[in-house]
Order: sequence, then C-alpha cells, then structure tokens
Amino acid sequence: MRVVVGMSGGVDSAVAAWLLKQQGHDVIGVFMKNWDEKDEHGHCLADQDWQDVQQICQVLDIPGYAADFTQEYKERVFFAFLSEYAQGLTPNPDVLCNREIKFKAFLNFAEKLGADRLATGHFARLDPENRLVKGTDGNKDQSYFLYMLRKEQLRKALFPAGHLTKAQIRALAQNIGIPVYAKKDSTGICFIGERNFRQFLSQYLKPNPGLIRTDTGEVVGEHQGLMYYTLGQRKGMGIGGRGDGRSFFVAHKDTARNELIVVQGNDHPLLYTDAVWVDQLTWTHEPPAQPGCEVELSAKFRYRQADQQITLTIQENNCGLISCHQPQRAVTPGQSAVFYRGDICLGGGIIRKTKRN
Repeated sequence: MRVVVGMSGGVDSAVAAWLLKQQGHDVIGVFMKNWDEKDEHGHCLADQDWQDVQQICQVLDIPGYAADFTQEYKERVFFAFLSEYAQGLTPNPDVLCNREIKFKAFLNFAEKLGADRLATGHFARLDPENRLVKGTDGNKDQSYFLYMLRKEQLRKALFPAGHLTKAQIRALAQNIGIPVYAKKDSTGICFIGERNFRQFLSQYLKPNPGLIRTDTGEVVGEHQGLMYYTLGQRKGMGIGGRGDGRSFFVAHKDTARNELIVVQGNDHPLLYTDAVWVDQLTWTHEPPAQPGCEVELSAKFRYRQADQQITLTIQENNCGLISCHQPQRAVTPGQSAVFYRGDICLGGGIIRKTKRN
C-alpha cells in the first residue's frame, strides 16, 4: 500500500513514517508548508523544518517532497481565525486546519501521488470500524483536534504512532538514528509560534481599547482590545492590588459595550457555567442521537481537559445544548466542545454562548 506521510520535521511524524516502512508499505514523506513568513533576519521560518524533513527521509531511505498550501491555509483557516477574533471570540485554528488542509487539500495532493492512505504523527488511533479513538498517551492525545474529520476522511487516514507514548517515540527515534529524536515539541498556534501574540494580531486587526469593569460595575482599568483576552485569564490586565487583594480574572467580554468584565478570585461563580450552546456540530460517524433527543456523553471544553460528564440535546441546524453535570470553569466562546463515548471521539461543535443556571 502506498502511504503519504505528512512530515513536520518533528519526531512524531518521523517515527510514524518509520513504522509504516517497517510494515512493508511504499512510504513517501511530504513536508507541508502552510505559512510563508520570514524572521527578523530574513530567513524563512519553515526552512529549518524542511531541512529536518530532508534529513529524516534520507535516514529512513524514503523519498521526500515539499508541497505549498499557504494560499489554501490563508483562505480556509487564517481568514476565519481573524474573523472570529474580530468578533471577540477565541478560535482554535488547528481543528479547522486538520479538516480543510491536512485531510482535504493535502489528502487530494496525496491521492494525486497515487496514495492509498494519508498518515500523520497525531497521537490518535482508529479502531477496526475506522472510528476515531484517543491516543494511548493521555497527556498527548490529539483526538480533540481531529473531531471535525468525517468518516470519508477517516477512511483514508492512518495514525501509526497513536499507540505509543511520547517517551516511547523519542526512545525509538534515538535507537533508529532519527536526528530529531530530542527536538522540542511545537506549541501554540502554528503560524504564531514563539512570537508575541498581541504584536502578531495587531498586524491584521486594529485594536479597539475600552473599559475594564468589575461584576459590580466599578471601572478598574482599560483593556487594549477584547481580542487580546480570553475567559479565565489572570495576567496581562494591569489591575492587581485592588479590592480584597485577590487576583482578577476575565469573566465576560461585553462586545456590545466593548467592555471587559472581571471578577476577583479563582473560584468566583461568574467564572463557571453549566449550560453551553454550540453550533456547527459535526460527527466523525453517525450522530449519537436524533434532533430533539438527549444523550449522555463526556466532553472536553479545552485540550487536555479531563472528560466531563454532560447531557447533550441535539437541535436543528447542527446546533446543540450541553447541560454539564458539574459546573465548568472558563468555557470560552469560539473554542470547541468535543464529545466522547469512552475513548471514542464522536465529534463536536463550536461554543457560542454559556449560562449559569
């Protein structure tokens, strides 16, 4: 079977490619270039990763190519990212990238190379029925970011390293001579990387400063633009040392008044919610219930969160109401609520609003 592996220049995709070759597959490594930007010295930020991919492919004795998806990424992911931030939301571009770029644009590219399957280094698995399953390493499981994939895409997918832990992957890579066995994991949003988030965002969206108010209505400062803050945030507001001395936390973004609402104390009731409305519901296979029906599931409202018990009522137009069995802290509009039944990832939706009953 011919398998194209999406190579990032990191250790996970390198080991995924090695495992597939050990299984006897015809493996082709392809580096995806999704973002075109240079650093302050004029060097392309993707160049080092591409060099690492070339070294990995040489060690594994597989062909290695590069493919440019920067235009598709801007049109299908980045512009949506900016639109959400402009509305005061906190989007997660990685989930959209997986659906629109890696398992659509890149999958189409792989099929033109004659590929039967597309593999990545994600920490996730597929069961015999091709259902999306959590990766074995609970601390690294990435099924949360893959929930937008549909069954047609999953039929073409492989996650060869999903049964391994990160420590096992690094040890295996070192033993077989993969040069990036100790390379640091990439973190954060891929096109921002280690750069200052506010500086990056201000290049594309004009900041709109406004007032910071407490939940009692007292003005305690000025924010630099609602897009720079997320619910539950503690640092970066410049309003410490007031009231009862406890830290302030972002509890709400009042987009109509362009005001940031803050509360004191990590356990303030306004930081918690037990009702969450979602839209853009999407399922990896079949929906777990029909519209108008309730179903008991578990959910994650952020990456690496422990599974939370919920009741989901599926509504018309791919919308839903989540009733949380325990109040949830800092559930953030724009992020994803992802649903599970045991280790199986069923799908998810985009959080639009929350309420404390």
